[in-house]
Amino acid sequence: MNNHRLIVLLILILAVVALRFLPQPPNFTPVAALALFAGVFFRDRKWAIIAPLAVLLLSDLFLGFHDTILYVYGSFILMVFIGRSLQNRLSAGYIAGAGITGSMLFFVITNFGVWMSGSMYPKTWDGLAAAYIAAIPFLHYMIISTLLYSAVLFGIFLLAENRIPAIRENHSHLKA
Repeated sequence: MNNHRLIVLLILILAVVALRFLPQPPNFTPVAALALFAGVFFRDRKWAIIAPLAVLLLSDLFLGFHDTILYVYGSFILMVFIGRSLQNRLSAGYIAGAGITGSMLFFVITNFGVWMSGSMYPKTWDGLAAAYIAAIPFLHYMIISTLLYSAVLFGIFLLAENRIPAIRENHSHLKA
């Protein structure tokens, strides 16, 4: 990866960190978009996974840790792999589909984690159903933020690649 490209990627990652500290509705986060983005644009799978986890860890140091951290972090790791599946199908429709899929995955995994890790819901089928039903009002925030921030991250980066030749890498593996 060339230095110019790395600088642009790091700026975008730092912007995602900063956005986590702004007042936002619950589950309105740029991290899912970053996970998808990293899955596409980081050739090394290790760094693609590290990018969203580093954002989460750095911001959680200040925002606080919680009982469902493994479920949340795990969800974002899976979103990196959803992003990697876009590498040969990079289009607005596929990115939107991946964003919705990732948001639904996050909903299923993290709310299962709320049910498993906490004492708010009984460990019964009714308790699990209650956990999912209680989370429905927050789902649209995750979907909207993932779509919005994906458009911003992918859009800024692809525009930068088109305008600044030094940022470009060989994208023979991507179809725009």
